[in-house]
Amino acid sequence: MWKEKLGGYLIDVSKYILTGVVIASFFKDFQDSKAAVYGLGVAFSILVLIAGLILSNKKKTEN
Repeated sequence: MWKEKLGGYLIDVSKYILTGVVIASFFKDFQDSKAAVYGLGVAFSILVLIAGLILSNKKKTEN
């Protein structure tokens, strides 16, 4: 039960991280570190998404 809730939470966090990186780029010009900010934001978002999907993976067992 708690793994599914944590998985859903991590999936939401992944979306917020990705959205935050995009919105932050509208308000601040990162100049030299633009690739680093986008790269780290997307990489961390993907890692959190994968962790969320693994935790929320519910395998049904038939009895």
